[in-house]
Amino acid sequence: MRTGLLRAPGGHPATWVATGRSGGVSAAPYDSLNLAGHVGDDQTCVEQNRSRVAQAMGVSQWAVADAVHGADVAVVTGPGVVAGVDALVTSVPGLAIMALGADCVDVALASGHSVAVAHAGWTGVVVGVIPAVVRALRENSGSHDVVAIIGPSVCGRCYPVPDERIERVRRECDVAESMVVTAANGQQGLNVAAGVVAQLSRLDVSVVWHDDRCTREHDDLFSYRRDGLTGRQGVAVCLAGPEVITGRE
Repeated sequence: MRTGLLRAPGGHPATWVATGRSGGVSAAPYDSLNLAGHVGDDQTCVEQNRSRVAQAMGVSQWAVADAVHGADVAVVTGPGVVAGVDALVTSVPGLAIMALGADCVDVALASGHSVAVAHAGWTGVVVGVIPAVVRALRENSGSHDVVAIIGPSVCGRCYPVPDERIERVRRECDVAESMVVTAANGQQGLNVAAGVVAQLSRLDVSVVWHDDRCTREHDDLFSYRRDGLTGRQGVAVCLAGPEVITGRE
């Protein structure tokens, strides 16, 4: 797990974590830090793995988005799995929120007194999950200043796609010029992370850290496109507790 601090100008401090495969309890092919409950892993192991991520952040409660490749955002005030959304926002200190993926782009954001996470595959970029979560975060925090970190994802050279998908991206996506690339096999491909970065830039969001490793190329990361049946890594963020927010750290 990689960890760090995330704080927008004038905002409250938050802790972020970006996970990989190692550090968990799941057996193959989900070994070992699988955070997803829908891939066939033992649910007890999934719960333990999620708790380990929360514990690494110094908290005991977590909420995770059960992504559906859409643009819906939920504002959460308590722990649990939030179905049918690809982004979460919270202003509750000590509540870790998580977004999961195994080739898609996971993002954590902070603004004012609130934090957010989002899951963005190519569909999510097209339908606008990134603008949606930034808008919801700003509304929740009352601040325009937003900073973000981006987890690993499949690179464009490892992600060839059908021409029909390229056509849809060019037709419907505002950052298509950043996403469409030539893959290693000569087909057109999609660099989804580049699209996320471009959208964040257009939204005046500062990216302070980006793990630009390709999930398919690195065995210490989960990759659906490489392995098929596998787990999910993710990013998580947690607003600091009251003792830090009030300046008593």
